[in-house]
Amino acid sequence: MHPTPDPGSGSGPEPAPAPAPAPDDLVRRHAPGTRLIYRARQRSVDATAWLGLALHLPAFLLGLGLVLALSLLLDAWLGLPAWLPALLWLASGALVFNRTVEDRLARHLLRLHRPLPHELAVLDPVWREVTARAGIDGSRYQLWIEDSRDLNAFAAAGHLVGVTRYAVENLPRSQLAAVLAHELGHHTGGHAWAALLARWYALPARAAWRLAVRLWPRAARGLSHGTTLALTAAACWLAYLTLTATYGLPLLLLALPWLSAAVTRRGELRADAHAAALGFGPMLAALLERVLAEEEEERERRENASPRGAGAFARLLSSHPDHRTRLHHLRPYLRPAP
Repeated sequence: MHPTPDPGSGSGPEPAPAPAPAPDDLVRRHAPGTRLIYRARQRSVDATAWLGLALHLPAFLLGLGLVLALSLLLDAWLGLPAWLPALLWLASGALVFNRTVEDRLARHLLRLHRPLPHELAVLDPVWREVTARAGIDGSRYQLWIEDSRDLNAFAAAGHLVGVTRYAVENLPRSQLAAVLAHELGHHTGGHAWAALLARWYALPARAAWRLAVRLWPRAARGLSHGTTLALTAAACWLAYLTLTATYGLPLLLLALPWLSAAVTRRGELRADAHAAALGFGPMLAALLERVLAEEEEERERRENASPRGAGAFARLLSSHPDHRTRLHHLRPYLRPAP
């Protein structure tokens, strides 16, 4: 379990805590055949999703430049219109929301499988309860299983909700519902599709960077020391001219990994708030406290713990807030109703 406003953001009125249902009553409140009322707007795009897309804009522009350069080469060699490859690449982003493509993504890239009958018997009523409370048509989404002994769940693409076999087999249904409500929050807030779209359009830039990293050491071996120094000096001079002409704006690119991680962590808190607003705050908090206790026991068993400074630096690049932070933001939803 790696992502309604965040209750800790300080904006808007304080959220009212929803009553927590008894675990045994969880899957009987919306039985099959019960009339459900769906929201007119099933999805939205919150500020977290927009910020995530904005932070990937440099990678998108670089990728577009690479595709345009390739288009010009194909135009010179094969006579293809230079605009055609770029237009196809821009339009290809719609494919990531195609149900067939999502199915291939889940099976072959994420290594997931559809729930077996005994797994579906657990997931289906819980998912029905979660989506009914949210006013969402749950049939629009596909549930998938990851064969893992870890406690995890995730939202991907436009309609995928994955959960590990361990979570299905070991979590109480109330806590499993809290996990699924969290992932539903990623979908209704636009986090899942925005992240996939950003990564998709960043692929050309990432591929070019990896190719350059691999080829540069090989190319440098065949150069003399003088040539290497000259190329290094030329690159430094070009970087200096670029920074001078743009008032140092390219330096902001160095902060993108930290900014992207911060936005992703905010998305996780928003998804927690979504689950809590549906009445699953106490269950989600209980699950986080359990995982936190297990992690602390594991840390105590380690003989050589990592330095505190390294842990703090790693947390800045983490895509998920630590469990104590998540519990802190869940507090407004845990207060007893007046």
